[in-house]
Amino acid sequence: MKDNANNLPVFENIDRRIRYFEFRLQRCLEDIPEYELPVGYHFEFYQDGDRDAWIEIERSAKELRNYEQGVEVWERYYGRNEAELYDRLIFLVTDSGEKIGTATAYYDVIGKDNSGDGWLHWVAIKREYQGLGLSKPMISYVLNQLKTLGYTKAIIPTQTTTWVACKIYLDFGFRPTKDNAEESRDGYRILKRLTNHPALAEFDAAEDDEVLR
Repeated sequence: MKDNANNLPVFENIDRRIRYFEFRLQRCLEDIPEYELPVGYHFEFYQDGDRDAWIEIERSAKELRNYEQGVEVWERYYGRNEAELYDRLIFLVTDSGEKIGTATAYYDVIGKDNSGDGWLHWVAIKREYQGLGLSKPMISYVLNQLKTLGYTKAIIPTQTTTWVACKIYLDFGFRPTKDNAEESRDGYRILKRLTNHPALAEFDAAEDDEVLR
């Protein structure tokens, strides 16, 4: 299927047909937008044994290919730091007890950032619950938790292939870090082409043939 406005296909929320560029977006943790969580949902912090629930959410959202990759990713980012997750890793939960979304009020653990800023990490909602107005309340909640933990700025690592999430982060006031705006300029041009977000006014939009892998 083609988008009627151009020669591009209609992209999914996470779409690996898009040329891959890494993004680092940043904002101060003042004046965090507030969004009311719909009735029927609440937040819970990580408890021992929640690893597989986290993997299932990330797998459903297509952030992960399978359970085995989920275990690998968990060990890489969280395995040695599980004692810190009790007030950092947050689940969005239905009132019937199903964990259907997650995000972490975290920090860089893989050596990409030495700023000491907080990181909004591994944001995902199960596929069947997407589009219900849940992502912005969850992001707002986790940003406020970062602020509670003492951070004054937050970074979100993301990429062109999760372009819909990128638009949400821009709506929240996140902006490209200076270095990343230069390193991934063509990525931001692709994001401008896909979203036409006003926060990307400094970038010219990519041509159609620059968007696809």
